[in-house]
Amino acid sequence: MVNQWNSGINDRKLKEDICEIGRRVYSKGFAAANDGNISIRVGENEVLCSPTMICKGFMTPDDICAVDMEGTQIAGKRKRTSEVLLHLAIMKHRPDVKAVVHCHPPHATAFAVAREPIPQCILPEIEVFMGEVPIAPYETPGGPAFANTVVPFLANGTNTIILTNHGTVTFGKTIEDAYWKTEILDAYCRILLLAKQLGRVNYLDERESVELLDLKKKLGFDDPRFHVENCDLCSNTAFRDGYQEQMPQSKAFEPAPVYAGYLERQKGALDSSNSAEARPATSAFSTSASEPDLESLVRIITEQVIASISSPR
Repeated sequence: MVNQWNSGINDRKLKEDICEIGRRVYSKGFAAANDGNISIRVGENEVLCSPTMICKGFMTPDDICAVDMEGTQIAGKRKRTSEVLLHLAIMKHRPDVKAVVHCHPPHATAFAVAREPIPQCILPEIEVFMGEVPIAPYETPGGPAFANTVVPFLANGTNTIILTNHGTVTFGKTIEDAYWKTEILDAYCRILLLAKQLGRVNYLDERESVELLDLKKKLGFDDPRFHVENCDLCSNTAFRDGYQEQMPQSKAFEPAPVYAGYLERQKGALDSSNSAEARPATSAFSTSASEPDLESLVRIITEQVIASISSPR
């Protein structure tokens, strides 16, 4: 993709880029019917954006409009999306952001609807490429109040925000970079839901998490946790000031372990085990074909007791 700064509102290649991302969003099932919106900043006061009431999978360059940084439409045959104000709020507070993608990826949006925080310190790719994903409070989409919900969470290093009961917004230096964040997040949320069905989600320990953050620094990526003093990695939030009213609490996923003494406790648990080579127990699958299922066993015993009590003497 071409340089996306100072290219002008008439740059057809940039409009084609928006249409291409629209096709990806639609084909992935991230935006049903007319859902979602996409934007690219092309000047100090000019932003290209998708129009309202159009399927993102079938846009053409001629459909793309342009607005100024206050949301006033300055070009385009079709009406601009009302939710462009969300994009502009992000761009105003983060000059490094040149592109924004908003849509409704189903697995990530499930977390938004459940108001379930996205857990950290689980998957290396999330730690390196995304970091903490905050949850913005709910507002009716389209107006300034909705746009302002994300402002408290636009710290340096943030690139993805969950919109409560709505969807996601991802942003970056290029439109493709912004889109990739959406795809990575939804894949992660799907993995979390599948792992939860198997029994539990296991967190990385302190050493493993620190190694990933060190790798992130070496690769030149920013992270909100780099800007917080005495950050305790996964047991805290880098957006404590943003959550002025109430921080979202996990209902489905256990929080990350408190790392003080964590490694020592783990070592003690291993030392006290019967065998250093023992397989870790699983909550979803029996380790032996002959091992009885506890729930089934309780049900059988209960049925036998009831049958004994009910039988004539």
